[in-house]
Amino acid sequence: MAALIEIKVPDVGNVADIDVVDVLVKPGDQIKLEQTLAVLETDKASMDLPSSAAGTVQEVFIKPGDKVSEGTLIATVLASAEENSVAKPEQPVQEAVAPAPAPAPVAPASEPAVVKPEPLPETLTSSSVSSAAAHATPAVRLFARELGVDIHKITTGGGRKGRILKDDVKNFVKKVMAEGVTQSGSGIPSMPAVDFSQFGDIEEQKLSKIKRLTGQNLSRVWLNLPMVTYHDEADITEMEAFRVALNAEKSKDDVKITGLVFIIKALVSAMEQFPQFNASLSADGEKLILKKYFNIGIAVDTPNGLVVPVLRDVNRKGINELTAELAEKSNKARLGKLMPADMQGGCITISSLGGIGGTAFTPIVNAPEVAILGVTRAKMQPVWTGKEFMPRLMLPLDLTYDHRVIDGVEGARFMAAIKQYLGDIRRLLL
Repeated sequence: MAALIEIKVPDVGNVADIDVVDVLVKPGDQIKLEQTLAVLETDKASMDLPSSAAGTVQEVFIKPGDKVSEGTLIATVLASAEENSVAKPEQPVQEAVAPAPAPAPVAPASEPAVVKPEPLPETLTSSSVSSAAAHATPAVRLFARELGVDIHKITTGGGRKGRILKDDVKNFVKKVMAEGVTQSGSGIPSMPAVDFSQFGDIEEQKLSKIKRLTGQNLSRVWLNLPMVTYHDEADITEMEAFRVALNAEKSKDDVKITGLVFIIKALVSAMEQFPQFNASLSADGEKLILKKYFNIGIAVDTPNGLVVPVLRDVNRKGINELTAELAEKSNKARLGKLMPADMQGGCITISSLGGIGGTAFTPIVNAPEVAILGVTRAKMQPVWTGKEFMPRLMLPLDLTYDHRVIDGVEGARFMAAIKQYLGDIRRLLL
């Protein structure tokens, strides 16, 4: 007996308004179980949407350019009992393997996942508004609050029965900001458009969604956070010898320990010592929110752009466990298989250029975090011991922090603690 089955968007980690990039089926197509129906894209990764049934496609309810969320109806499929003899629950979205035009080593700058909203004009939050209840979902109300918008100021909505949507909030902000710039003459001038074809042959390449949003977020952070970068070097001679000895004990199939894992552990120990680095500033700038958990983001360069997978509860995990988890999430990042939940909840980020080189750089804080640690390639240097020069392996470190939360002395002391832990990793046991 044939049955009409509805295929909907499954749980994708509490992410709404996912872009539909491509639809791969049409009415009348014969499809198999777990065949890809459409390609979706969040602000972090692209994803394949697999079919939870086999049969004949009756109707397709989405098209490229649409936005979908958990529970959105994708298609209906007429499936026979024989085609679906083994019942399977609706499968979670499997993220697509990202195309790799030029695989790159880990060479991140910070990639802010969530940023402190820009100060908005007074007209957005004026108290002289109607007392009528706005017709909007809790998610839209939260979105409006994050942008500093009084939702009662939005008089009409684009949704069913006048329901206010996220797009209505965005359009309201754009309108008010445009009016503010026009009236006051303020704002940052935009870059002029240049016709480069007049100078020779050109080729246009569209940026991925990840790169576009990363650029917007980095610009927003750069304009809103007073950032300071502190540079120093850590002596990792003994740490590296210990790492090499540990890897020599492993079989060839075991995941090798990298120096980054020791840096992660040293960073967490310093955060425990200086809790203001494991914090975020409240949206109104009046309170410091201290976190009791220790989640570390690792910026990873992928063919589609920078992503920051998060290692959770690092203070409770050993070196071997972190090594395996770091390898797994870095691989998923490069394949475009990270879920949104994999990139949320970070306390501080590490941006490592050690695989490429360099002596120093200025990483941008991954707001709403208050600091980021940059790492470049270690090299042997002659270090004066007081009696003679000794060859020591020195690791350049770059600490950028939000100066509203952390002052220069605190930044220097925090870096000194990291150097102490890396210089004598036995201190991590204390």
